[in-house]
Amino acid sequence: QVHLVESGGGLVQAGDSLRLSCAASGRSFHSLTMGWFRQPPGKERDFVATINWTGTKTYADSVKGRSTISRDNAMNTVWLLMDNLKPEDTAVYYCAAAPKDGTSPFDFDSWGQGTQVTVSS
Repeated sequence: QVHLVESGGGLVQAGDSLRLSCAASGRSFHSLTMGWFRQPPGKERDFVATINWTGTKTYADSVKGRSTISRDNAMNTVWLLMDNLKPEDTAVYYCAAAPKDGTSPFDFDSWGQGTQVTVSS
């Protein structure tokens, strides 16, 4: 199982930008589809964005146009850049890895511990 460690979360104000990072080890990174999910307080974990081994990206409608997912296979790292943050973006953000394309949490078999993002009004 791949080991994933998220970083970059924190307390920000509405309208700010934030970049989350995920460092991977333990499995061939370049062959994996990587994803970001988030879990707001009192709600279920939800899809945010994915990027596969060829660089094809998908985004949830709630973040499309103001978020960018990227990866560097040589560094075994994936990032999520979020612009124009809103209070609704407040959540624990998780990095995940999958052996195939998908947007469901069930498609991903490796997960990080999460990083907290809090957006004030």
